[in-house]
Amino acid sequence: MKRNFKKYIKSSRAKKVFLVLASLLVLFFIFNDLLMPWYVNAGGVIVVPSVVGLKFEDAKSLLDSLGFEPIKGDARLDREHPEGIVIIQNPFDGSKVKQGRRVYLTVSGGELKVSVPDLRGRTVRDAKFQLEREGLKLGAVEYQYSDEFPHNTVIDQKIPPGTKVKRDVYISIVESKGPMTEKVSVPDVTGKTLAEATKILNAMGLKLGNATYIPSSDLLPNTIVDQYPRSGEMVIAGQAIDLIIIQGAVKKKDIFEN
Repeated sequence: MKRNFKKYIKSSRAKKVFLVLASLLVLFFIFNDLLMPWYVNAGGVIVVPSVVGLKFEDAKSLLDSLGFEPIKGDARLDREHPEGIVIIQNPFDGSKVKQGRRVYLTVSGGELKVSVPDLRGRTVRDAKFQLEREGLKLGAVEYQYSDEFPHNTVIDQKIPPGTKVKRDVYISIVESKGPMTEKVSVPDVTGKTLAEATKILNAMGLKLGNATYIPSSDLLPNTIVDQYPRSGEMVIAGQAIDLIIIQGAVKKKDIFEN
């Protein structure tokens, strides 16, 4: 008797659990397949269009016209898309939502930009290193004489300091050639041959001027015995130096002009 009663109790509990589960399953299907579609359709269901790749203003106009509420989110740096272009949308295109649903849009902030450094007064070498530290490159180099900036320093730059530019942009500069009236020290060429003196003067940026030959029995022919200006004097680059030379077998006065 007791065994039969226990079996009855267990069977009754199992039936109740089964009935509860079955009821829940039926309610789920009713809610999911009947109530939810009815609720959604009551407000109108529309498909979210794709606005990725559009300018934010164009994307907003399109979504507004379809009954959505476009919301602009934060901008993100993006090398692939210009500034102001929509790069992410939520919900995604193709989603079925109620009319009036908010659509969140993330726009491109464009590529990261850097500030152009001030290169004026720096040596060309330092300017190149400074540009590379900022992710920029040295561009074309022009040359000008300058009384203010020493030789091999930057006089000017084509893109002003502080300008925001993309990385890897080339910055062209103007390099100083020094003063147009730059002076050099006259070298001592006495005791040299004419060929040796000519080479020394050219190396210093000077020119060979008048060469006057004089006779002498004590010195070797073609030897320079005097010069004007004198050695050590400061003269303008490119100035001609006159020489006095011991004549050879031919006794005459030659004048060489450069």
